[in-house]
Amino acid sequence: MSKTPVLAPVAGRAVALSDVPDPVFSQGMVGYGAAVDPPRAVVDAIAPVSGKLLKLMPHAYIVMTPDNVGVLVHLGLDTVALAGEGFISHVSQGDDVIAGQTVITYDVPAIVAKGLNPIVPVVVMDERESDNVTPSDAVSTGSEIDYGATLFTATK
Repeated sequence: MSKTPVLAPVAGRAVALSDVPDPVFSQGMVGYGAAVDPPRAVVDAIAPVSGKLLKLMPHAYIVMTPDNVGVLVHLGLDTVALAGEGFISHVSQGDDVIAGQTVITYDVPAIVAKGLNPIVPVVVMDERESDNVTPSDAVSTGSEIDYGATLFTATK
């Protein structure tokens, strides 16, 4: 059994996944994890774990760890409709990344100006057991979290 600390990809207020205003995330359809409500500024979104950048889209990315833990970072809700507007990638799909490395620069004010929610869900892909994800104290209390701090721990 392995325990994987998953880092907050952005700073902001830690949010329980069940409180994300999108049923795909709040009901754990994609997997379980937590979320961060980012500051209303341009921020760098970092790799939450070390591994291979399995998928890179302008608004989301998946990092697969050597232990086969796939972590999805989704920058905002319904942001796929922006076709890349408000996002700048700093790496390429297939690259190896280390936890804390900048993946995408995220223009939060541009997302908010479009009327979209900028919250950042972070989930363990295809995790069907919510008990396998242990939220950090910041998530439990809804307090501020710094990017790079442990958002939750995934057990596999």
